[in-house]
Amino acid sequence: MRFIPVSLIALATVSAPAFAAARSAAQPHEPSLRSQAALVLDQDSGVVLLGKNAESPLPIASLTKLMTAIVTLDADLDPYEPVTIAREDVDKLRRSPSRLKVGATLTRDELLHLALMASENRAASALGRSYPGGKDAIVLAMNLKAQLLGLSGTRFNDATGLSAGNISTAHDLARLVRAAHDYAKIREYSTSAAYQVRVGRRTMRFGNTNLLVRNTRWDIGLSKTGYLSEAGRCLVMQATLAGRSVIIVLLDSWGKYTRVADAMRIRQWLEFAIGRSGMQRPALSPITDNERGLTPAQAVRARPA
Repeated sequence: MRFIPVSLIALATVSAPAFAAARSAAQPHEPSLRSQAALVLDQDSGVVLLGKNAESPLPIASLTKLMTAIVTLDADLDPYEPVTIAREDVDKLRRSPSRLKVGATLTRDELLHLALMASENRAASALGRSYPGGKDAIVLAMNLKAQLLGLSGTRFNDATGLSAGNISTAHDLARLVRAAHDYAKIREYSTSAAYQVRVGRRTMRFGNTNLLVRNTRWDIGLSKTGYLSEAGRCLVMQATLAGRSVIIVLLDSWGKYTRVADAMRIRQWLEFAIGRSGMQRPALSPITDNERGLTPAQAVRARPA
């Protein structure tokens, strides 16, 4: 694992004697993460604060639904148009369960909310099916949007994330989260703790698949989970930690609560690192391509004076 402690980056601009003295102080220990790939990004500056296999293409499961939401909103479709769940929306590949029965009718906006918050596969499938041109058209739009965002390690095969052919890297997903965070509906819907919809004569309540959105200690501005047997458990979030807006990406986590535990480890590590720096928001500068893969000390020495 390669990571850049916040305190070392902050010290990159100080004098040599001060830097030497600071280096002698104890540095925060690298968090031991169970996720196979991870990235923590400073949202404002673009600085990578922590990375683990961040350039490895991996299946991303329902993290796909973030791009489904983006292209749906980009198309400026009628949010109140009724869309009926069809047999075509039933998952025949993995037989994943759904509380949305065939014949249930919701608005496009309600489907978007359920896809982002509850990771409802039939809701995402219906969004793709009702997209102008249908499922093939929305997948094309998703891949074109990925190219526009510079997501060179990303490919989409479907709008739900049920296909293991939907792949990305932690680095690309951080960019995707930054882009998705610009959409007010994605921020709101993905962080709702719960949501109720009226289906026929029934009122159905759905909960968020990310347990952390109900934790009052977390200030989360965007969230999406995912799970496939090929992908493990995945999580992306935008959150404010220790006064800093960060993006967290965790891929291929195994164990029911592993991705949550890794997020907690990252939080503790980041809060400790910022506390050791002596500043609430250290001045940071983006990491260059030449610095990727270097140790923290090497990265600092590689910077121009």
